[in-house]
Amino acid sequence: MSSRVWVNGSADARIDTDDRGLLYGDGLFETILFVGGVAPLWRRHMQRLLRGCERLLLPAPDIATLAREATEVIKGMERAIVRITLTRGKGVRGYAPPQNPECTRVVAAFAPPSIAQDWYARGIRVRFADLTLASQPHLAGIKHLNRLEQVLARAEWNDPEIVEALLFDMEDHVICATAANLFVARDGRLSTPALDHCGVAGVARAEVLNALPQTQVRDIGRDELMQADEIFLCSSVRGILPVRELPGRAFEAGLFARAMQARWRELGLVEPEHAA
Repeated sequence: MSSRVWVNGSADARIDTDDRGLLYGDGLFETILFVGGVAPLWRRHMQRLLRGCERLLLPAPDIATLAREATEVIKGMERAIVRITLTRGKGVRGYAPPQNPECTRVVAAFAPPSIAQDWYARGIRVRFADLTLASQPHLAGIKHLNRLEQVLARAEWNDPEIVEALLFDMEDHVICATAANLFVARDGRLSTPALDHCGVAGVARAEVLNALPQTQVRDIGRDELMQADEIFLCSSVRGILPVRELPGRAFEAGLFARAMQARWRELGLVEPEHAA
């Protein structure tokens, strides 16, 4: 069986201690679910990776190379999570980026996380994060390596009954969960937060927007969130998770969440025992 981690195309290579990804978080990553050797959302992941490269002024990677290396690291795994990390590589000390960077490319495979059986059927309990997301439009939407806001938000609780936390911006608009995007339904209309100033534009979010094109992308305040008829989270790894409880409010899994869970089953992204 091949190595589960390749660095710049080699199972024996190592990441240098002066790599800018380690020193400054100068890079991007994608976390991709493979099922039976296929990644149903691969195209969306690569589109976001290329957008991130443009935003960070990184040379675009060769997508065929990434696909080939991902195929190698998942050999023997029916379901796998592949993390592709791209950094600006080595450079002289200091923040100034090298003029001709030689990017570091890491492709690693992991077993998918264990997900409780009833999360898809009954929904999950969610809290509100104390941490407030900072506004940085230039970095909004892309999946850059600096995830310290998410790390600190996730450190706020250790109750195993609470699965996620919702994060708000400086104007008290809900943005996302620590590792998922958010959809809110009220009076038969579906909305998702605008991500112009902060947050990650997830590939699962893009898939939902494509499947439900009437969805509104806009600011959603805390009061409106609490008046919702239905809330669900989505991510490329966990899929579609209805929210059954926020602090002070209970919810039922609704028609929108069930429709998108069916879509995830059609794509092969959910294991059969997780079918709602």
